[in-house]
Parts: sequence; structure tokens; C-alpha cells
Amino acid sequence: RRASPRTPASPGGERTGKAFAGLRVADFTWVAAGPMTAKALADHGATVVKIESSTRLDLVRSLPPFKDNIPGANRSHWLSNVNSSKLSLSLNLRTDRGRALARRMIDWADVVIEAFTPGTMARLGLDYDAVSANRDDLIWMSTCLLGQTGPRAAFAGYGSHGAALSGLIAITGWPDRAPVGPAGPYTDVITPRFGVPVLTAAILERRRSGRGQYIDLSQVEGALHMIEPLLLDQSVNGRTAPPAGHDSPTSAPHGVYAAAGVERYVAIAVETTAQWRALRVLAPLDTFADARFGALDARREACDAIDAALRTWTATLPPTVLEARLTSAGVPAARVQRMSDLYADPQLAHREFFVTFDHPEIGRHPYDGLVTRFSAKREQLHTRAPLLGEHTERVLRDLLGLEPEEIADAAAAGALA
Repeated sequence: RRASPRTPASPGGERTGKAFAGLRVADFTWVAAGPMTAKALADHGATVVKIESSTRLDLVRSLPPFKDNIPGANRSHWLSNVNSSKLSLSLNLRTDRGRALARRMIDWADVVIEAFTPGTMARLGLDYDAVSANRDDLIWMSTCLLGQTGPRAAFAGYGSHGAALSGLIAITGWPDRAPVGPAGPYTDVITPRFGVPVLTAAILERRRSGRGQYIDLSQVEGALHMIEPLLLDQSVNGRTAPPAGHDSPTSAPHGVYAAAGVERYVAIAVETTAQWRALRVLAPLDTFADARFGALDARREACDAIDAALRTWTATLPPTVLEARLTSAGVPAARVQRMSDLYADPQLAHREFFVTFDHPEIGRHPYDGLVTRFSAKREQLHTRAPLLGEHTERVLRDLLGLEPEEIADAAAAGALA
């Protein structure tokens, strides 16, 4: 098939850091994994329209923390951090007119990302098979818990369910206690690390050949790659990984130790003989002066006693002092920060990580910026997260070409709720 005339040319000329400039994205995702994937395209120059509804609110709009602890659809910090640089179009997909407008958004887009339970888009008449007949260039990503096919595909859930199904909860905790699992909806957070590069590869291929792709991204399958060595050990050697607490096969001591103050901690990880010797100069570890403790295996065998001695020492010093002394001596260490500490962190301040925007409802508000710094990128984030439906008229008028009368008729029909 010949390349589609819609395919954007490879970028050239002045480097602006907007790798996806000119790319049009219809974002039918919610909560975290899908929105974070679409956000990466938006932050790097794509025009991303988030299609959502006040009749069935995106769950992330109801998740705390809220600015000033006042709940509201536009006040969630979660919402802000996963939807920067986007436009918001409010559509009621329960109405014929709303579905028709959604179809026009899909026809407008170069990339469609959706995160519904498998079968939902088909019931709306908006699935890939229904819209791609004459769109060789369409890139479509479906991302959900267990993928689009298989005996459990219809199982709906969040990242915490994904962590359980992938085995991450079973290995996170202490050997003598019930598993606690990783914090938060874990697979929601790691799935975009797979989704963004896969989409990028599809976009590059589209530029080269004019051909689109259909991408089926399962949160659980993505999470399995995070524990590949343990899965191989189980399948090849029959060894089931237990909860390991803070134990590490490559470091000893390795843990989080209480420091002076209320719920203040420092993390320490000693991998090499040189690091161990440096730690012994700082901490009262005379009991372990024997040269054999220069070897990792010896320290691992004595880890309980070493940890007890370390805890006695760390409890006497503030975490900032501990971090400074340890890192200055070459010992890997970091104080464990509270969320409120992050805005004063000197490393994050040096990298200008947080980006502040004025928000019409909550005022000035800091957003998480980009972890990776690109030399050509002049601004980390382009705009704040949108209010619910903030750009509905603009999207319908400027992107889809609707006349004012058509927009008014759609609103009267309840399609823009």
C-alpha cells in the first residue's frame, strides 16, 4: 500500500526539542497508565486532546491529594501530574452525537490511545476494526490490565491488581509477615515506560513508510519484565522467590535505617570493599573489624548484627547529616524524603525539575517535570493540566471545523456533558 498523504514529513531545520510537533493524538485514557503515555507525547510537542466526560468522571480527578484539601474535579495533584500539556474535550459517549464527535476526533488523529476494558470501544462503535478500514497510517494503542485477548482479558482492575497478578506483591514485604506489595498502583506507573518507546517506534516507522500500527499493551505483561531474573529462576530452577525485606544479593548492609527526628530515615547500600571500609571509619562497627567482612558474602551472613550496630549509630544523627557524611566518604546513601521535602531538595532545584503554572481554580501549582534533560528542549512542560472540558469549543471549532451552530446543537443534544 502506498504511503498516506497524512504522514508528516521527517522533522528538519531548527531543533526545538519538540520531537512530536505536528502529531495529533486522541487520548481516550483515564487514571494513570494511559494518560502518562499520552502526556509524554504532549510534553514533547504533540497536540493531545483528552476526551473525557462529566457524566463519568475520570477517576484520577477524584484522587487526593487535593489543593488545600478541598476536593474537586480540577483540584487533584494526581490529575495535574499525568495530564500536563493536553487539551480537554468533554463528550458524552452515551449519546449518538457524542459518539459521532468521538469518531471525528479519531479521524482527525494520527495516534489514538485508549485504556478501556476490552470490548468497550467496540460497543461504542469506535474500535480499531471499525475505524481503520481506510486508514493505513493510523497508530492505535490499547492499554489495559491483561491485554485485549486471552481467557482473563475482560478482568478489569487498577495498578494494584496488576502488581498482584504479576507477582510483585508476593515478593514485596518481610519473610516472616504477610506481603505488603509495592506502594500505589504500581503497574500504572511502570507501563508508560513501555508504552512511550513502543509508540515512538511506531511514529518513526510511520514517518518512514506511511504505515500505522495496532499496539496491544498489557500492564501485567509489562510488569513481568521488571522481575525477569526471578521468573527465569522459577521456570528453569524451580526456585520461588520469597519476600526479601531489604535484603539484596549485591549489597550488604542494604536497608533503610531510622535517623534522629520523627519518622526520618536514611537508605544505605554497601556493594564494594572500599565502601565497607569507608563506612567502618564513620560508624561504630568495631565488632566487624575482621578483614573477612570485606567480602560481600561474609557481610550478608552477618547482616542482622551489622544492621543492629548501624541502627544504633544512625538514630543519633539527622538524616541530612548522615547523607552528607556517607556520600562524602563514598558510601551510597540517601535520606528518605517526605513528599513535602521534595520541593526543597537541592538536587531537584538545581535541575529545575518542578515547573510552576498558574491554575484558574487552585492558583500557582508545581508540576513534576521531565526526568531526562534534552539539550534542544527549551521548555519542560508546555501548559498546565486542563480543566474538565476546558477546550471543548476550541477543539470542535479549530480542530474539527464545526460551525457555532453545530456546536450549539451538540450541546443541546447533551453530547458535550
